[in-house]
Amino acid sequence: MTDHPSLQPYVDAWTQSIEAISELVQPLAEGEWNRRTDCPGWSVRDVVSHIIGIECELLGDPRPIHSLPRDLYHVRDETSRHMEVQVDIRRHHTAPEMTSELEYTVIRRSRQLRNEKRQPDEEVRHVLPGEAPITLERLLQIRAFDVWVHEQDIRRALRTPGDLDSAAAHVSRDVLVAGLPGVARAADAPAGSAVVFDVSGPVEFMRTVRVDDQGRATVDGSVSLGPTVTLSLGWETYVRLACGRTRPEKVAEDVKIEGDAELAQRILRRFAVTP
Repeated sequence: MTDHPSLQPYVDAWTQSIEAISELVQPLAEGEWNRRTDCPGWSVRDVVSHIIGIECELLGDPRPIHSLPRDLYHVRDETSRHMEVQVDIRRHHTAPEMTSELEYTVIRRSRQLRNEKRQPDEEVRHVLPGEAPITLERLLQIRAFDVWVHEQDIRRALRTPGDLDSAAAHVSRDVLVAGLPGVARAADAPAGSAVVFDVSGPVEFMRTVRVDDQGRATVDGSVSLGPTVTLSLGWETYVRLACGRTRPEKVAEDVKIEGDAELAQRILRRFAVTP
């Protein structure tokens, strides 16, 4: 256990998800590692490689020196290029090599987290290039979120649903909800508007984004009387949209819209909040 109780929920959520991933991929045949996931351009192997690579960097391991191929359509900016190096360098690793490295990385990282002595508000390096330092607490929250989202990528690829209501799922809800004001701003929600997100399923919640007269957007859990628009959708659909795993037109039947339909469509087109 870490020295600070406020960090432990994130550590526990991360642990549950990364161990679930390890269990999911352990029995896979070689070909199953190549199954395509909803994460653009990545297979099951690539997703696991990404997780290994990030955790190794947090352990202080040096980044590999590697030149990427030029034909990777999903590599479009410096962030995706940075992330792809850890993925591409493992594309020819065998199934046993992948499971062994994942297990060893989980052991090392778990030991590091158990011995964590830093304060929750201490600033640490962000995992994304060019980003300002963040607090240790925020970093651990993001890691729990990232690993859970990728666990769901793998589960959908393998058709093995589960953990939609795990501890990390609730951490992920908080991360995604925090991005809703940015979604409203990107969609040009007008001043004085209120946008309600009514989410059902394993993680159930309702949030209202309010845009004040100066155009500032905030989110809260209070009920809005006569909202500008209400979007009702299931938790898994919400996650897939918010994480850029699907397009609005592909899940149109799963999203109920009441109110300003034009604003709703602008919101859905800008719903993704992950890099």
